Amino acid sequence: MAIPTGLTNAAHGQKASAASPEGDEDVTAAAYLFRTLGDPTRLLILRHLARGEHRVVDLMSHLGLAQSTVSGHLACLRDCGLVQSRARGRASLYSLARPELLALFGATESFLEATGERVVLHHTSVRARTGHEHDGPHDHAQPRNGEPRPGLELAHENVERTA
Repeated sequence: MAIPTGLTNAAHGQKASAASPEGDEDVTAAAYLFRTLGDPTRLLILRHLARGEHRVVDLMSHLGLAQSTVSGHLACLRDCGLVQSRARGRASLYSLARPELLALFGATESFLEATGERVVLHHTSVRARTGHEHDGPHDHAQPRNGEPRPGLELAHENVERTA
């Protein structure tokens, strides 16, 4: 299933439309996409998948979430066409379905930084800021000291805006 171009109001059997009064194109699909991306957990999942394929158990470990929660979010992202999966043995490996998401992450980071916020959504931004890239296999083992792994939350900081 892909992002729908119109949503149905089940109570009234009517199709919801988000066309502008000027008669421009329907923007329902864009609104649905932004609603899907509006959940912080889904953004964190997408950020991890931008680094490469992950199993559900890997995402559970990274995010500290239950299997049902991770699977539910992955199903939503898959239904919207944002992630895809492939079988490997008894497990499924999830990855980004559309490389355009990386460009969207970059544009979002630039926009937020210009408005006084800094959010890191993609690992190439981490490399640009820190000089460290997350290529190669991910370490999915739990840290020995019990401390949470860095990068499990969306990095966010206020930055001063320049005129």
